[in-house]
Amino acid sequence: MRGHGSPVSDTLTLALVILEGIGVLAFAASGVLAGATKRLDVVGVAVIAFLTAFGGGTLRDVLLDRGPFFWVANEGWVWAVLVLAIVGPVFLRAQHIEPTAKAMQWPDAVGLGLFAASGTQVALESGASPLVSTLMGVVTAVFGGMIRDILVNDIPWVVSSYQLYAVIAFAGGWLVWGLGALGVAPVVAVAVGAVVAMVLRILAIVFNWRLPGWR
Repeated sequence: MRGHGSPVSDTLTLALVILEGIGVLAFAASGVLAGATKRLDVVGVAVIAFLTAFGGGTLRDVLLDRGPFFWVANEGWVWAVLVLAIVGPVFLRAQHIEPTAKAMQWPDAVGLGLFAASGTQVALESGASPLVSTLMGVVTAVFGGMIRDILVNDIPWVVSSYQLYAVIAFAGGWLVWGLGALGVAPVVAVAVGAVVAMVLRILAIVFNWRLPGWR
């Protein structure tokens, strides 16, 4: 782990930007599908897409006292989400595609894995402890989805579905730290953590893996 003031390699910086950029688009897509499922207008879809894409990373940056916010430093993502929020519903209607809650889970799984890993590494680079860094990865991965679900009047998956959701983000964050502690390059650790978390989430969706519920 790097301490305060330690320079971050250009390769790691670029990798985090790329991973978070893909995560932003994935979460924005899940927000578009959620808004379309509820038959919201273009403004409603755009609001949900923006908050889903940027909510978790923004809260992480606030808690870490980190500035500028990650989407302010990468304004292109804002434009990309705006285009996706406008073009996405038009495409769905033109192709007569009926969005479903199930379809929303696939881009959400991609965003979950990428943000859990990148959020953890961002916190580690800020000098946070392994536990705090892993929790920042969870915050980055799940908070935007919580906002999305609340805005479309659903109980957030993370607290209601018994699905392996936040648990997977938590495990992915620890994997990033663990690989780094073993001497693996941070870029590789983040990539492996993101892929493992994504695969686990997709498997949880396919096989309906769940936490034990109340009897």
